[in-house]
Amino acid sequence: MHAEVTEAGRFYLRHGHHPDDPAFTDGGVQAVSAGTSAPATDSRRRGSTGRTRSPTPYSERPVARARRAKARELVERLVAERRVRLAEPDDDEVAEWRRVVDYAKRHGLEPQGKRIEKVRFGAHGVEMFLAEGPHPNSRSQKPKADASTVPVPKRLSPLHPAVAALRDDEERLVIPPMLRRRSLLILQALAAEAVRRGYEVREGRSHYSRREGGVDVVVDGFPYTVTIKQEFPQSTNLERAARLVVELDHGRTSRRGRWRDRKRGTLEDTLGVILGEIETRALEDAKHRVSEEQAKAEREIRWQAAMEKAKQLREEARRWREAAALGEYCDALERRLAELGSAPEESDPAAPRRWLEWARGYARAIDPLGQPREMPTPRDPTPEELKPYLHGWSPYGSERRAGR
Repeated sequence: MHAEVTEAGRFYLRHGHHPDDPAFTDGGVQAVSAGTSAPATDSRRRGSTGRTRSPTPYSERPVARARRAKARELVERLVAERRVRLAEPDDDEVAEWRRVVDYAKRHGLEPQGKRIEKVRFGAHGVEMFLAEGPHPNSRSQKPKADASTVPVPKRLSPLHPAVAALRDDEERLVIPPMLRRRSLLILQALAAEAVRRGYEVREGRSHYSRREGGVDVVVDGFPYTVTIKQEFPQSTNLERAARLVVELDHGRTSRRGRWRDRKRGTLEDTLGVILGEIETRALEDAKHRVSEEQAKAEREIRWQAAMEKAKQLREEARRWREAAALGEYCDALERRLAELGSAPEESDPAAPRRWLEWARGYARAIDPLGQPREMPTPRDPTPEELKPYLHGWSPYGSERRAGR
């Protein structure tokens, strides 16, 4: 059995209380009931005048300072390296890193517009990386008046070129003028925020119906078509007829892709959620792309290995044919020497026999059947072997590119 004093235990021995004791939070004073003697450790908190010193604020205590330093270091590494991997952490390490990540989240240390995610890595590892936007299942995905709210302009000027092209095309977005104007303002808000986040916006290339229009938001090379239209164009109910709906092409995902005007909120309130959904899909598509590129690279490497084995086979077959021909030559030479017998006129009568012996040895040496080759053992390619075939992507994950 092994016992060890924890960091919190050492803190208690030095200060006389647990570092997370709520009685010693910022500005707090430990209460001592009247008529009850103060604990022995209380004398440590008194100066020479007998006055009780103010307790150290929690944020300045060793445990908090250490956790803050680790959280800042983690964020800096994630910004620089995009991911941090722990190969085989024990339970205590996993728990500590979980507290560090929680500290970073609670104290706003995550980079603007990103969040720290933790996933499993290998059989026992943990991987932390930066993902775009709030978590898809978090409450922050719900429309609310905060930093995720996308401002909608009041005027149709200036417009992004893709939105301006839609405005000037009378054959698209054929809906009542007031709804058309509102639709263009919504698309302009989406386009402006997408550009602010570093994405490309271009004219929609999908085949729209005359009653709808949209733009393409391109994230990391993936285009996502956002369309807007009147939800109930045939309705005689004025309230229903005034409703708009925004749709995001499903592509190969089953994620939500439709947002509508409702009594509890309008489309203008959901624009941040729509862009967050695009960013989430881009992250998933990037992972799919890396997986596909990696599978393609593995097939390429295995094909090259098969070609190498085929070359070896052809080379062995050539050597076998050569060895067989040399063997036939040696047999013929031996028969001829037997017919001629000794040759007195030769200065070295044994020379032909030595030549025959050398020739047979050479034929045996090049004959691949003398030492049959074992079948090569197949293996998976290493990440470094995959790199040349991934077109700039890292074999270690979809959030990193080679050289970044």
